[in-house]
Amino acid sequence: MLETNRKLNQSVRFLGNFLTDVFHYLALFVIGSMVVWSAGAEFLHLMASKRSASIEDILLLFIYLELGAMVGIYFKTKRMPVRFLIYVAITALTRMLVGIIQVDHHLVEEIPIGELPVLPLIYISSAILILALATLVIRFGSFRYPSESLHEDTPKDV
Repeated sequence: MLETNRKLNQSVRFLGNFLTDVFHYLALFVIGSMVVWSAGAEFLHLMASKRSASIEDILLLFIYLELGAMVGIYFKTKRMPVRFLIYVAITALTRMLVGIIQVDHHLVEEIPIGELPVLPLIYISSAILILALATLVIRFGSFRYPSESLHEDTPKDV
């Protein structure tokens, strides 16, 4: 009786692990396909509608690149590097900051210096600084207190 329970438990664990892996690979394929599709559509839209790419457009393509790299790293290592999520957030905030500066830059002659929207620039810059410090803390923590690898085939430096 005890032996059959042990075999059943092993079979259920194997099936659960197998189904989880299938779900992860399927989800990664879908997410990766969506990133490639969105990046390609954005690139084609830029090429067809504009004479040149702005910094905002280039930063958007960098966001797609970081998302694709994140999917690739997860596919290879079965680990989600939190730093990549922070990099995406920093790039998105930088894109927002550049957009505000570009829009307001064209209006500088018309708006007095005292009425320029400085507060949003301070908020976004502060958020970028906080995220950069969070990345530093995460890097220091992973260097100082390395975690043991869950999988033998997972590189420890990722």
